[in-house]
Amino acid sequence: MTDPGFVPPGPEVKVFVISVAAELSGLHPQTLRTYDRLGLVQAGRTGGGGRRYSLRDVELLRTVARLTAEGLGLEGVKRVIDLENQVSALQAKIAELQADLATAHTVQNLPVPLATQQLTVWTRRPGR
Repeated sequence: MTDPGFVPPGPEVKVFVISVAAELSGLHPQTLRTYDRLGLVQAGRTGGGGRRYSLRDVELLRTVARLTAEGLGLEGVKRVIDLENQVSALQAKIAELQADLATAHTVQNLPVPLATQQLTVWTRRPGR
């Protein structure tokens, strides 16, 4: 029976110990330690110093494994990951700006008291 108050952790929460993260990513635990030292993956730390990985970290480890299997060096992998993060941030900014632009182009209905006034609109004919 599931507890109705239970909310599973999100993809950013550091919950996996190194052995579980290694198994999920298909890498050796020592490889995860190396990637952590190189800054490819930022493992969380417990009070005792143990590493903890999130689901997002495991996905990132799989990406690193795939890119290195395709022949890319670790510095190249780091650069690819940095560029992918920049692209994601820029896509989010574009979406935000497009939403702002759509809101700015929405016609605002302003109250105009025309009941006691007349409005005359003059237009110029072409050629005059």
